[in-house]
Amino acid sequence: MLGTHCRKILLVMAVFAVATASCSGPGGNAGVVPQRSPSPTPTPTPTPTPTGTFAYVTNQVSNNVSAYTINAATGALTPVAGSPFATGSSPRGVQVDPTGKFAYVANNGDGTVSAYAINAATGALTPVAGSPFAAGSNPEGVAVDPTGKFAYVGNGMSNNVSAYAINATTGALAPVAGSPFAAGTEPYEVAVDPTGKFAYVANLSDDTVSAYTINAATGGLTPVAGSPFAAGAGPYGVAVDPTGKFAYVSGIVNVSAYTINATTGVLTPVAGSPFAAGTEPEGVAVDPTGKFAYVANNGSANVSAYTINATTGALTPVAGSPFAAGSSPTRVVVDLTGKFAYVANSGSDNVSAYTINAATGALTPVAGSPFAAGTGPFGVTVWSPPRAL
Repeated sequence: MLGTHCRKILLVMAVFAVATASCSGPGGNAGVVPQRSPSPTPTPTPTPTPTGTFAYVTNQVSNNVSAYTINAATGALTPVAGSPFATGSSPRGVQVDPTGKFAYVANNGDGTVSAYAINAATGALTPVAGSPFAAGSNPEGVAVDPTGKFAYVGNGMSNNVSAYAINATTGALAPVAGSPFAAGTEPYEVAVDPTGKFAYVANLSDDTVSAYTINAATGGLTPVAGSPFAAGAGPYGVAVDPTGKFAYVSGIVNVSAYTINATTGVLTPVAGSPFAAGTEPEGVAVDPTGKFAYVANNGSANVSAYTINATTGALTPVAGSPFAAGSSPTRVVVDLTGKFAYVANSGSDNVSAYTINAATGALTPVAGSPFAAGTGPFGVTVWSPPRAL
């Protein structure tokens, strides 16, 4: 048996061991194993702003996007390495965000929006993580607001507009609260005014234009008083001039012109509207100076050109208009320098390119035009670096 002295020593040692163990718990120091903080979530590397000038054309039959570099001196198109790039089913509208970092495509056949990061040096497209993003039924047109914060898609068969917030780093889309927002019957193209205050949607099957105010914080849409506004028959395209004073809507017969109330967004027909165009006009565009407007005439295979009255918004045909295009032209766009115009020809699988006479607005084919595209080209957009002030 242990002596009394030994039992006392063992008792002291036991008490010490218990005390030591208790110190290793929360708040103690002895025996504590340092815990490493969890690794922070890596921050995605921002996509750099492109330094080149690029054009993108959706090919609705071959389900891809043709990408081109634009010769800044001549306007000629050269295919980007790796082009065309895959999309969803039956791509229609295409838009590049104001920074030139991301491109968005409305896929009519599968109800989605494809999102891409743009290679700053080459113009090549890489799908954004999570792409494609869900939209409504049969999306047609897509527009990005001038801040690059929000994107809007007209859903032709669900009669509404999907609204998204754009992740400024990744380009990913997240639905805005309340989206989708009701539109007219078969909404087609979408346009946002240059102030980012208003959005306009051409409703093909009820001959109207829906107008909305845009919540600058959330991107949500609220119908403008009096919306929708009457348009001509079968409106397809819609464009707002760079001053935000006028809106133009191309239908299957003519072009409707409106003044925009800068406070409310309300549309008022311009005197003399609607204005004559070619056969089955579809896309409409306004040049960045606000001096000229262009309409792609699907049925007559040409482009109507107009001068814009800076005071009234009225359209006057340019001398020599309309100008020949390819077969079944669908959409027209003017580059950000105002020097060149491009038309997607869905029937001849190519893109017509023109130089714009800065004084008259007349179009002259670029050497080498038209340029080959995929099968059934439909939408067209361009981006160039901001001009030095």
